[in-house]
Amino acid sequence: MKNIVGENIARYRKDMGLTQEEIATKLNITCQAVSKWEKGHSSPDISLLPSLASIFSVSIDKIMGYSHNFDSRSYYEDHYNKEEYFWGVTPSTMCLKVLELLPPTKPLKLLDIGCGEGKDAVFFARCGYSVSAFDISNAGIEKTKRLADKANVYVDVFKANIWDFRLEQKFDILFSSGVLHYIKPELKEEIFLNYKEYTQTNGLNAMHCLVDKPFIREIPGKKSHSQHWKSGQLLSLYDDWYIEGCEEYVFDCHSGGVSHKHAGNRVFARKISHLE
Repeated sequence: MKNIVGENIARYRKDMGLTQEEIATKLNITCQAVSKWEKGHSSPDISLLPSLASIFSVSIDKIMGYSHNFDSRSYYEDHYNKEEYFWGVTPSTMCLKVLELLPPTKPLKLLDIGCGEGKDAVFFARCGYSVSAFDISNAGIEKTKRLADKANVYVDVFKANIWDFRLEQKFDILFSSGVLHYIKPELKEEIFLNYKEYTQTNGLNAMHCLVDKPFIREIPGKKSHSQHWKSGQLLSLYDDWYIEGCEEYVFDCHSGGVSHKHAGNRVFARKISHLE
């Protein structure tokens, strides 16, 4: 993942005619730390962002590479247009759980909701699932196709907005990791009723969302562009399904080149009509 913050620090520093030593002195850190930021070897602690913004007379959003009115679509489109894969190509650990719970011992149709650049969708296709996937980013769709071609597999990838898209055909598995926090609160129940209706009996939903936690610091000055969920809210949408697994965890994230933390909920739920 590209070190956007490091590049911006270097650019703003040079624009102001400051040396790395001068920045280090102002922040009471070592010159080596500033050098590592600019080279992409490490990232500044989020507590230093307000001071950096003050030194450069810019907003924290600008240091992080966000526009003033943050639009997740244009933000990810910009990054997905670059050669490297913004999220890497290693599949989510959720994929392994899906493989364990419902392996493709027979033809199974899987939909990746918000596939990004396709790392998970391509993994599932390589494992033998019949994979469809959608994303709102044109660049993400093209990179998904390229990744599938490189792996010599096929993914039926198409463009759609999670707010508007509704299923009209059934899938054995619905999978989503990294997009549910963009759903408007007033649409959550309607969207998930549709997902559940169009999941085959004995099929699986594997879902991940970010959740709000008061003990996790927000990045100072960063305007929120997502609708985080509450703990247990995702699980509650599957109260009439069999829960194969559910967990809450805190993880490190480096998107935008700034180290920070998120809390997430994962739910693996199976649609069962009756028990034998």
